[in-house]
Amino acid sequence: MSDLPRWPRTPSSNQPYSRQGLDKASRLRGATVTEGLCPYCAVGCAQLIYTKGGELIDIEGNPESPINQGTLCPKGANTYQLAVNPHRVTQVLYRAPHSDHWETRPLDWALDRIAQSEAAAAKQVRDTAVDVALGATRALLREQVGAGRSAVLVDEAIGELPRRLH
Repeated sequence: MSDLPRWPRTPSSNQPYSRQGLDKASRLRGATVTEGLCPYCAVGCAQLIYTKGGELIDIEGNPESPINQGTLCPKGANTYQLAVNPHRVTQVLYRAPHSDHWETRPLDWALDRIAQSEAAAAKQVRDTAVDVALGATRALLREQVGAGRSAVLVDEAIGELPRRLH
């Protein structure tokens, strides 16, 4: 047997925690938990977002998620900094083509630009699809002419296609 002094235990605890450790509490205690998804990639890792008093205090992986089972990649683990970093850009910055500097623009201007670009891209895709459909339909109608159909009816149908598809 050793005559070394033993750590005094608190009478109410059988666990070897220090008094300082017992006095501390988790900063997540009393926080509101909201489920969310990581914003970085298309995997869809689930996150638990902790807020207290309207302030974001922590983001961690959701252990109940079958996708990530509570783990996050380095980018996902850094989502908290995406929201609270004091160096985060909080306004719209625009650099015009061939310009050497950034300009601050209003958010409504940026949203309008995005909407215009999306509409132009959608129109281009739609026009390309219509052109492909017209070409395929013309080829099928020409085959019908070869099969003995009236060439006048086929020409009329081909003339109607652009008007009907647009």
